Amino acid sequence: MSMSSPEEENHRKTVEDKAEMGRRKRAIWERKWKRLDIVKASASLFVHFLCLLAPFHFTWPALRVAVIVYTVGGLGITVSYHRNLAHRSFKVPKWLEYLFAYCGLLAIQGDPIDWVSTHRYHHQFTDSDRDPHSPNEGFWFSHLLWLFDTGYLVEKCGRKTNVEDLKRQWYYKFLQRTVMYHILAFGVLLYYFGGLSFLTWGMGIGVAMEQHVTCLINSLCHIWGSRTWKTHDTSRNVWWLSVFSFGESWHNNHHAFESSARQGLEWWQIDISWYIVRFLEIIGLATDVKLPSDSQRRRMALVR
Repeated sequence: MSMSSPEEENHRKTVEDKAEMGRRKRAIWERKWKRLDIVKASASLFVHFLCLLAPFHFTWPALRVAVIVYTVGGLGITVSYHRNLAHRSFKVPKWLEYLFAYCGLLAIQGDPIDWVSTHRYHHQFTDSDRDPHSPNEGFWFSHLLWLFDTGYLVEKCGRKTNVEDLKRQWYYKFLQRTVMYHILAFGVLLYYFGGLSFLTWGMGIGVAMEQHVTCLINSLCHIWGSRTWKTHDTSRNVWWLSVFSFGESWHNNHHAFESSARQGLEWWQIDISWYIVRFLEIIGLATDVKLPSDSQRRRMALVR
């Protein structure tokens, strides 16, 4: 097998660096905004605008609503969208699977088909020029800006052909077609029961905090932190983010064992999402729960 010379490697890296600079410029400035991009950006701006209003409408019940929205939406993302749907780390009865997915919808991070497709492409093309939110294109791109350029995602990854398992189910197709109506209804209900205080703290603070925690997994957890496993990417474990992310910030663990339902692999690594899956397994609702074997862990360990 032939090996590249140092000169060829340097040339390849230079070409890739230039391509990355071009993509970064194109992704942020030189592009046409599609209707979906405008809708996503407007929704994000509205959520953050509500955050600015929140201090003027503070009440203790509103703070409790924010915590509930953050927790329910966040666990909907981590337990349902991520571990159950994207990686099939465990199985639950359909009624429970659909309920968890609806909780994830309330985090305002898109419908399950869209979210799962993007995440599967992330694992397929991690840190390459086809990664949907590659950290090589800058912190803010991987954190948030990639969300508002759907044309760029199609250019890099192609259409959503990697979620046929979800497209075959009427429920997920229904959520994909009606996602905006559910979000609007959510906002109306918050306003009906608690006025601007519930709306600004629930859909503002609660949603925005969860969105940014999820975004930190895409950005920070590929830039800063520790590594335990030999993954061919930049994934990192960020211990202090584990509580807020319900266990998602053990990101190097996750990239080493993608299908594992448990991401906090050590007893001291807090993983609230795993505690929920484990409880469901104990009471017989979760089955086919996937965990890394001892041989897999030995093979992937940085230090043996």
